[in-house]
Amino acid sequence: MSDSERRARLSLRHGLAAPLPSTDPADAADAMLALHATDPCTVYLSVLARMAVDTAAVSASLYDERSVVRLLGMRRTVFVVGREVAPVVQAACTRAVAAVERRRLVKHLEELTPVTDAGPWLADVEASTFAALTARGEATAAELAADEPRLRTALIVAEGKPYAAKQNITSRVLGLLAADGKIVRGRPLGSWTSTQYRWSPMTSVYPDGIPDLDPAAARAELARRWLRVFGPAPVTDLKWWAGWTLGDTRKALAEIGAVEVDLDSGKGVILADDLDPVAPRPPRPVLLPALDPTPMGWSDRRWFLGDHGPALFDRSGNIGPTVFWDGHIVGGWAHRPTGEIAVRLLEDIGSEGVAAVATEAERLATLIGDVRVKSRFATPLEKELVAG
Repeated sequence: MSDSERRARLSLRHGLAAPLPSTDPADAADAMLALHATDPCTVYLSVLARMAVDTAAVSASLYDERSVVRLLGMRRTVFVVGREVAPVVQAACTRAVAAVERRRLVKHLEELTPVTDAGPWLADVEASTFAALTARGEATAAELAADEPRLRTALIVAEGKPYAAKQNITSRVLGLLAADGKIVRGRPLGSWTSTQYRWSPMTSVYPDGIPDLDPAAARAELARRWLRVFGPAPVTDLKWWAGWTLGDTRKALAEIGAVEVDLDSGKGVILADDLDPVAPRPPRPVLLPALDPTPMGWSDRRWFLGDHGPALFDRSGNIGPTVFWDGHIVGGWAHRPTGEIAVRLLEDIGSEGVAAVATEAERLATLIGDVRVKSRFATPLEKELVAG
């Protein structure tokens, strides 16, 4: 399958050729399998780029209807996924992440605090914190630390050095409880751009608790869903995206009967029932936010990124806001303090394309309103655009 065929699939399936035929943000999450949520702005802007809704509709889906769930998932990254997908991610990825993070915190407690026998001590703190949250029904991290003072236990890293840092274990304990599927993030303390959340028991989303799936079966199901959204692609792309070992990745692909195809860049895999070509669609301009799930769906992005990587990625490999046109990245954008969305195109898309991008930038600025969006991981191009 050629790169042009892959770009046609990307445009159609990711809601980039035409808006998704829905006004339910949960459908956008399902269409993309998972929305990146490390930066809370990404969730909202990823939905606004793909369907005709406003930020209030996204908030309602997240916090009132609970039709989508925010959880730690692939590569120890926070995502927003549909209710049906959350148990799959939990079993396929999050359990393993929780085990690693718990061992790491126990090690840090033993090395950096006076706590002895840190494993049982941490288990007791977790149980006490969960009981406090259950009693309250909903609580902030600060409220839970007041109920369970041991959450304020401080880890002092590089003590005595100029770069020494002190961090309470509160967020890490809450993260472990969330990774275990016991608690879930709720409404933010501020606007939809806030990174601080209230917490609730997972029973607020799943009354009987999040369904417990077999990890191997869950990995196979997640691989099937990923290929439906991002295939065809090299096996290494799925391995990277899911954060699995190569062995687990291959087992999952074998379980679903994925077949090998030739790509312009080498070998790839695809679902056996997904071999028919996709008809190209007329291009439309799409302004995707930093860390959007489309450019973050593959580790090898050359077939739609071209040579634009140095301008659009930060030094840690995080992609900034991008402009998509006809299945590939053609530029970037930034939200200025004035409220204007500034765009810079990095290749020629014709006068009609330029006008369409400008109209889309105005639409997005109107939807964002008085809120100002600033990426947590600023890229070279974004910095230049913000500075004017």
